[in-house]
Amino acid sequence: MPEVEVGDYTIVHVGFALSKIDEETALQTLEDFRAMGVLDQELESEEDAFARAAVAPQSACPDGSCSVEVQKAVH
Repeated sequence: MPEVEVGDYTIVHVGFALSKIDEETALQTLEDFRAMGVLDQELESEEDAFARAAVAPQSACPDGSCSVEVQKAVH
């Protein structure tokens, strides 16, 4: 996005800026993420992310391709 300058707010997905947004929208989005508890996870260190993942419930089918019956049988 050539029109984006240092200090601008953008929507980013998988490392790519998708669109430029105004400051009010950016701040509201950050507040919404903070209220949902998502922001803390996004900004946590790699070490903290691995520690959280190590104690999280594990799925036999993380992509959701297993049927409910298979997931129940595995757990």
